[in-house]
Amino acid sequence: MEGKKSQTLSQPRAILVFGAPASGKTTFCEKFSQQFRAPYYNLNEIADEQNFPRDKVLYILDLIARSGQNLIIEGMLNTEADREEIRKLLSEQGYNPSLIWIQTDVNTIKSRLKTRLKSVAKAKEEYDRKIAELEAPAEFEKPIVLSGKHTFNTQLSHVLSQLAG
Repeated sequence: MEGKKSQTLSQPRAILVFGAPASGKTTFCEKFSQQFRAPYYNLNEIADEQNFPRDKVLYILDLIARSGQNLIIEGMLNTEADREEIRKLLSEQGYNPSLIWIQTDVNTIKSRLKTRLKSVAKAKEEYDRKIAELEAPAEFEKPIVLSGKHTFNTQLSHVLSQLAG
């Protein structure tokens, strides 16, 4: 009689990335997604492009999560409540979500925004508005903290060591 082969399937990973505007979130997400061939979704872009309310975007995320693929997610993560809602949704689909908080100094952020928006006044307005919406993670969220000024390879090394530990 042949014994049954036991298989252990590892939980899919969901990497949730948040931080101030122009901190380097999108650049990190795109490179991480390419490195690991994992789909990357910017929930703010989905909402904006389709004019979807948050509940509709979360419904779409739930459908995506049913794929069981590793995912990279940016956007709609500004507050502790936002992050908890998305972590819960992903956990219910069998994911092990990890939070990455990308931090960059204020002068670099403002310089990047000024370049992007081509206006000092617009950069200041955007920065002030977005920062007012952003909540630092609570201790229990155990974020992996990255500098938005480090190279991708340095960021990657740090993330992988934290995920493994």
